[in-house]
Amino acid sequence: MAQRHETDIVVVGAGPVGLFQVFEAGMLDMRCHVVDTLDAIGGQCVALYPEKPIYDIPGYPVIEAGDLIRRLERQAAPFGPVYHLGQQVVALEGEAGAFTARTSSGTAISCKAVVIAAGCGAFGPNRPPLAGIEAFEESGAVAYLVARKEDHRGKKAVIAGGGDSAVDWALGLHGVCETIAVVHRRDRFRAAPESVRRLRALADAGEVELVVPYQLHALEGENGALSAVVVADLDGARRRLEADLLLPFYGLRMELGPIAGWGLNLEKNLVAVDPATSRTSAPGVHAVGDIAAYPGKLKLILSGFSETAMAAHDIHDLVHPGKPLRFEYSTTRGVPGI
Repeated sequence: MAQRHETDIVVVGAGPVGLFQVFEAGMLDMRCHVVDTLDAIGGQCVALYPEKPIYDIPGYPVIEAGDLIRRLERQAAPFGPVYHLGQQVVALEGEAGAFTARTSSGTAISCKAVVIAAGCGAFGPNRPPLAGIEAFEESGAVAYLVARKEDHRGKKAVIAGGGDSAVDWALGLHGVCETIAVVHRRDRFRAAPESVRRLRALADAGEVELVVPYQLHALEGENGALSAVVVADLDGARRRLEADLLLPFYGLRMELGPIAGWGLNLEKNLVAVDPATSRTSAPGVHAVGDIAAYPGKLKLILSGFSETAMAAHDIHDLVHPGKPLRFEYSTTRGVPGI
């Protein structure tokens, strides 16, 4: 039998921004149910890199992704969120103030507003086109995430990519792996300047090797055991890097899934919103975090946190029509019960 629930807001996505949306809604006396396709809360922070260090959360010079999720869960807990995990919202019926969100498990949730906090949507890694890579993926010699750094202690690692993930994991696995080589097709990295500075300092000290400008060319090994990664420069000259672990960080494939059929204005697989309110083109539906697009958008967790506050304030009149909303600081109001 299908389960039926009633709440004020359905939050689509239980990543860090979705969890903080619960807090911001709760501070304005609004209840939330949260739906996520993963079997646990946390989104990419838990599914892809629970031990990845994050450096741009205010008040935390550094915090691991998994620890951030645990703290956000604790922060949201006083407002009694209900989590519907391992399922996705496949249909949204009705109109603002009287929606029904239906999930893939047959659950129906009546709500007054919806907030899409689905990050990149359904995601999967971009795989490098290397012959025979499947056998190494099955053995774990090629991996697209780092769940536990200790699993790679003493390994000879090749990290491929030039973005934040590649640079951050080169720093994070320093001192854990026996050797680290970072392969990138150019000598310029698309990562936080301070992180790049630290990476180059390790390279100058001979503790990390920067293999630039090179690209992945082939893998060597037998029966799923990797022995070397072959790279090639733009002229075709090749190098052989001894390795028993390859971590390619070439970003994620993004798919909106059923959200794409909700009649929203989309921009390159993202949802267009009003930056002042996080409203989408559909009344009563808001979008926050990486999935939300507007001019000048910065894809940072802290930007998503700010967007949840604006969304909650804009939704308030829909949930509590006619009830005045006075802006108050959390330090003066405290955390109310619901």
